[in-house]
Amino acid sequence: MPALHISTQFDSGAIEVLSLDNPRDIQLNIRADNASPFAQWFHFCLHGAADKAVTLRFMNAGACAYPDGWDGYRVVASHDRQTWFRIATEFDGTVMTAHATPECNCMYFAYFEPYSYEQHLDLLGSAAQSAHVALHRLGSTLDGRDMSLLRITNSHSATPLDQKKKVWVIARQHPGETMAEWFAEGFLERLLDPDDAVSRVLLDRCIFHVVPNMNPDGAVRGNLRTNAAGANLNREWATPSMEASPEVFLVRQHMQKTGVDLCLDVHGDEGLPYNFCVGSEGNPGYTEGIAMMENTFKAAWLANCPDFQDQFNYGRSAPGSANPTLATNWVAQNFGCLALTIEMPFKDNAQWPNAETGWSGERSRKLGASVLQPLLAMV
Repeated sequence: MPALHISTQFDSGAIEVLSLDNPRDIQLNIRADNASPFAQWFHFCLHGAADKAVTLRFMNAGACAYPDGWDGYRVVASHDRQTWFRIATEFDGTVMTAHATPECNCMYFAYFEPYSYEQHLDLLGSAAQSAHVALHRLGSTLDGRDMSLLRITNSHSATPLDQKKKVWVIARQHPGETMAEWFAEGFLERLLDPDDAVSRVLLDRCIFHVVPNMNPDGAVRGNLRTNAAGANLNREWATPSMEASPEVFLVRQHMQKTGVDLCLDVHGDEGLPYNFCVGSEGNPGYTEGIAMMENTFKAAWLANCPDFQDQFNYGRSAPGSANPTLATNWVAQNFGCLALTIEMPFKDNAQWPNAETGWSGERSRKLGASVLQPLLAMV
């Protein structure tokens, strides 16, 4: 029988092995980000356990960044890295325990369905084949990766370019929230579908600026929440720097050149098993007009997508209490526009659960495609 082994030397791999002596008591620690104490993301491969019942014990789960996120959560697993499914998981407040019987000698486990850097590059390359798309390199990350932006519009439409709405979509500021780039993939796929009437209208009336992965360094390093320097990018928008947060600095700089009429910042939430969005009502610049646009957006999404809801969320911020370092708040305040944070679950959508997959990459893609309807209502 082959000896058990766990490997992590691949894109977004992350775990610490404490004990592999007993397949029914494999003891692990969830590794913190490379330059920050945030710990929640894991992604690893177990070798040598074909047809063996294995028990994985995440010993430090209760001390992770979001321990409430383990309640009702189930680990994601795959044999081929293409089809991912949920496995039996429980959490006692300290240790999270998962159970599986691998069908072959190589089985992958992750916090959520991964979205690799190669997939990211393929997404950019595929989108850039459209005549409506220009791929722009904004600059470099700290690890030397490209900060890439897709500018998308129908340049031959009747609407003059200077009259088109500037719509920004940014995703995955927190690299472990991989559902955000799955969302971006579904959004781009539908937006660039020449047979989709909604996308054709939007391309005629809008210029889209899309950043599918705001944090490529953190994604490759297997971080949950931070970049290579340990910066939480969604706390950097007030005063970004090329030394600590070049990703935000470069994107914000480009926003100031183009202007913003509407911005969506796509994320995942560890605790709440729902899809929802968060506005900028705590900003001093929040107006009745922005509130009306926000209500229109939500109503249109509710009308066409059962996976979106507006009952369970973070609650509304008190006037004047907004954190100006968050992307949504900074954009809304500086451009006087509608800006929303979109949140998806790591667990499942409790209103429409799927016992096999929970919330998944494919469901995130579908949600990304569905957001074109409320955008249409806005323009």
